[in-house]
This record gives sequence, structure tokens and C-alpha cells, in this order.
Amino acid sequence: MGSTNSDALTGPRTEHVLPSSAATAVKVVIVGGFGVGKTTMVGSVSEIPPLSTEETMTQASAGIDDNAGVEGKTSTTVAMDFGRISLNEQLVLYLFGTPGQERFWFLWNGLFEGALGSVVLVDTRRLDTCFDVITRLEDRRVPFIVALNSFPDSPKHEIADVRRALDLPDSVPLVECDARLRESSRDVLLTLMHYLRTLTAAQETL
Repeated sequence: MGSTNSDALTGPRTEHVLPSSAATAVKVVIVGGFGVGKTTMVGSVSEIPPLSTEETMTQASAGIDDNAGVEGKTSTTVAMDFGRISLNEQLVLYLFGTPGQERFWFLWNGLFEGALGSVVLVDTRRLDTCFDVITRLEDRRVPFIVALNSFPDSPKHEIADVRRALDLPDSVPLVECDARLRESSRDVLLTLMHYLRTLTAAQETL
């Protein structure tokens, strides 16, 4: 039976195809507490339409999910976010954003398989939401950096003060960013790549 043009299969759009020069693909996981901007970061920096599993929040989550400080949030990630960015002609990052609510943390096991490193996204209005996240990464021995996401009503703190509050070693990069801006999110990922390269170089000298 003949097929019409509408039945013909089409390949991916040109802008979605990896460049032929791409030599290395790296998996990176973006983690953080509820409502810190993980979905926003993946969406702002991804060069392909991001995959998002956001669902509308309902009354059923009342008393279960801690939305203190983000009371106006109406949707939430229930599985993962996914995007892709080519940092240069050779290096491609696959980005996976995790759900922030603790009741979905069982999904982390699969999301972290094969991950080279992680970005911990932090809202300075709710620093307490990232302590358990950092502890889980340390327990898994996943290299990570911390990025402070700027919100209009976020209190301003010195980087050194935030580092002390989070009990971060001096060796772990701590940067400020605006997850809504592509350039800012890209710079966070570049910081992670430089950090991972530093760790690899240190191991090679042992």
C-alpha cells in the first residue's frame, strides 16, 4: 500500500542532531530542594526542547511537600527533567534534573547511574533544604559544585558566609547564578566541568 507524504517518517530536526565533531558525552545531574529552579535551569540552557515531567500541584500534597518560601508555586517535577547542551564542538552534556520533594528521592538511584558530576542548586531563602541533598551526594561520592540561584526577594549573603553555613570544603566551587538566563546556567556547567577536570588531574598525580 503506497504511502502519502503525511505518512513518511521524518528524522530529527537539524538543530537536534549532534554535531559530527562530538567526541564526548557526559551525564550531569542537577539537584536541589523543592522549588529551587532545577526545571528552569534545564530549560534555559538546553539546546533542544527540554523534556519535563511537571504536574500541577493539588491539595493532596498539602502537609506533605514543604513549600515554605515558594507558596506561589503551582507545578512540580514528579520524575525528571532532561536537556542537552554542547559546551564546544567536542563535548556534549546530557542534563537530568531531579524532583525536589523527598518523597520522590527514590528516583535518584536511576538518575545518578553513570553521572560524572552534579550541580546542587540552592535558594538562599531556604538554605536548610539543601543539607540532605549534599549529604546524599557525599554518601554516593558524586563530585558536585553548588550554585546559588538568584531570586528577586533572596537575601544577599557573602559567598564565604554561605560556604560556612553549608559546611562546604574550600575545594568545592560555590558560585552565584540566575537559572533563568542561558549564559548564567552555561557558566555553572562550565564551572562543574573545570572542577571535574581538576579532580581527574589530582588523581592522576597520586
